[in-house]
Amino acid sequence: MRALVTGANRGIGLAVSRALDARGIDVVVSARRFEDADVGLGTPVELDVTDDASVSAAVKEIGSVDILVNNAGVLLDDGTPPDRVDLDVVARTLEVNALGAWRVSQAVLPGMVERGRGRIVMISSGTGAFSHGLFAGLPAYSVSKATLNAVTVLLASSVRGTGVLVNAVNPGRVRTRMVPDASVSPDEAAADVVWAATLPDDSPTGTFFRARKPTEW
Repeated sequence: MRALVTGANRGIGLAVSRALDARGIDVVVSARRFEDADVGLGTPVELDVTDDASVSAAVKEIGSVDILVNNAGVLLDDGTPPDRVDLDVVARTLEVNALGAWRVSQAVLPGMVERGRGRIVMISSGTGAFSHGLFAGLPAYSVSKATLNAVTVLLASSVRGTGVLVNAVNPGRVRTRMVPDASVSPDEAAADVVWAATLPDDSPTGTFFRARKPTEW
């Protein structure tokens, strides 16, 4: 079994890669630069989620993918409110956090559907959940995660019944370079992500999980 983790060279992505590797899963560790992906774990590959050619080349090199963890993300907001936020920042954030995950998912889904089994996990956030309340302090990031949630639902619907499950995980505020003062460790977050990435065949799809329980979008 092979898993591809995007943005896997640090933070949640690296912790997820380590946890999958500990389960005996062949992990492909991807980053925008090959030297960043070479972390002494699994198989390193260069993959820029914003670039069609990069994604295509990486997936061709990797071959079949059974698990995809869409972890690559950016937080570029500086606290500017929605009425004044730089829309170029919003566009860049959407390109990485939402369209990047969509792009990589499109690249691996045909193979998953053909084989009749696959798992795609989106790393989302409570800031993008209407049930939680979108966070106006980070408008670009919040909109990107709300969009990612929509992508999750749409992809899950399109491949429902094929053996492929597409779900999103809200890991909470995780202590990474983005949020250095958070209380949740990357390893704690990774445990929930790996749980979603290894769900049995009769599990939900198109679902938003928090602490391994379904939550409202």
